Amino acid sequence: MIIKSIRSLTRCLIIPFILFCLAAAGMFAQEQKLVPIPTELPQPGYEGTPQNLKVPNLEKYAKRGPFLVPAGVVNVSRGKKVTSSDKDAPAEDLEMITDGDKTQAADNFVELSRGVQFITIDLGAVNEIYAVVVWHFYAPRVYFCTVAQIADDAGFTKNVQTIFSNDLDNKTKTGIGKDLNYVEYYQGKLIDAKGAPARYVRLYSNGNNADALNNYIEVEVYGRPAK
Repeated sequence: MIIKSIRSLTRCLIIPFILFCLAAAGMFAQEQKLVPIPTELPQPGYEGTPQNLKVPNLEKYAKRGPFLVPAGVVNVSRGKKVTSSDKDAPAEDLEMITDGDKTQAADNFVELSRGVQFITIDLGAVNEIYAVVVWHFYAPRVYFCTVAQIADDAGFTKNVQTIFSNDLDNKTKTGIGKDLNYVEYYQGKLIDAKGAPARYVRLYSNGNNADALNNYIEVEVYGRPAK
């Protein structure tokens, strides 16, 4: 009698537990559904690596395939405030970096001064950041000391993470980078942020192979509100 009661009690406990596990697994699978990053690309400009482009540590050109992110991830930087280390850069020019227009045109890019410069994007709140996509100027150019960082504060002192750096000589004072130089092209440079939580995104550069200036057409940050 006692054994039958134990078996009955076990069945009563196990069946609800199994149903709970199945429901939880279904919710997790739905939450983790992956979809291609929802970006709209501009018309192709220059693409490919010129044979005479003598830049060290240069990655081999390859067209990017789909980049998958969790469903619900969007461009959280659209229309957000952009500031710069270049104090001469007009605020209305900096606004173009997050206005959604990726067209490469004479009146549609921001030009920052010579030397090491950076821009900072305030997302307005902490987000899980899955990707940062950067368009400098997609001509046959390579921008040097390209660094991408995320942080919790505008001064970049709290929870600072470097998600990309090809600064081999630490000219940006962010540390020695191990990533490769790359040629700009119409798809932009996609940087995997792996869902790291942050509010601010900062991007450095130190001129390019054509001149010492620093240019930006657009930056997109793909994420969702942090839980």
